[in-house]
Amino acid sequence: MAYLGRGLDKISNIEVLDNITFDGSRTYSITKGSVAFTPNSAQSCLISIDGVVQATNFTVSSSTINFGVAVPSTSTCNFFLHYGTGVMTVPSDGSVSLAKLSATGTKNATTFLRGDNTFAVPTDNGKILQVLQNTHTFGFNTSSTSYVDTGMATPSITPASTSSKFLVTFNANAHGNNNAYSQVEANFAIYKTVGGSTSSVQENMNRFRFRDTGGMYDGTQIINLLISPSTTSSIVFKLYMKQINGVPYLNPNGADMMTSTVMEIA
Repeated sequence: MAYLGRGLDKISNIEVLDNITFDGSRTYSITKGSVAFTPNSAQSCLISIDGVVQATNFTVSSSTINFGVAVPSTSTCNFFLHYGTGVMTVPSDGSVSLAKLSATGTKNATTFLRGDNTFAVPTDNGKILQVLQNTHTFGFNTSSTSYVDTGMATPSITPASTSSKFLVTFNANAHGNNNAYSQVEANFAIYKTVGGSTSSVQENMNRFRFRDTGGMYDGTQIINLLISPSTTSSIVFKLYMKQINGVPYLNPNGADMMTSTVMEIA
């Protein structure tokens, strides 16, 4: 009975190659449509010689086939087929379900398939979620030996998650006039206000000092802190300062711009 259905040349993973004309040699060129053809491997080829199917009893190198023995010129090549990697079919949109992707791991709409064919939950660790900044041009000084609020504060920020980290940065212009003192010296601290309650986060962070009677000190102070507040309530971070010696100032003439920045990191 004749074969019913599409011809072999219509199936995308089977290539019908040119029949070989034998001349008594061991090696022959492999072509398709008279153009050199390179098979995946010898195991991908199927040849019929004088009605006998040949498979794996020859070698292939590039576009050359070697039978290992001389094939008489009286022999006939009935067909020469090459089997590819599979019929190429594009699935329709939405036709592949999670269950079809892998037989292992936990699969749901919040996971992704990794290169090792297992499922994992995506993470945003290290992603910057929000950055807020305030600018300040006022002056401040203190003779208090306890920490007092300098007036520098970050914008109010509402965390996206209790597991977020916050990078808090204050960039302040510190000043000291020690005409009447042997040394001007101060320490900084960062406080936070949550729900109307203010508490210390980190004290004695930066110390600036100047000593040399009759001189003045001006210099930029950068105060950084990375913390995990573990809350989703609105937070304001504030810069506090206390006097150690003399009278320390921040931007005494209000001539410079100071900044306070808060960055939420997943």
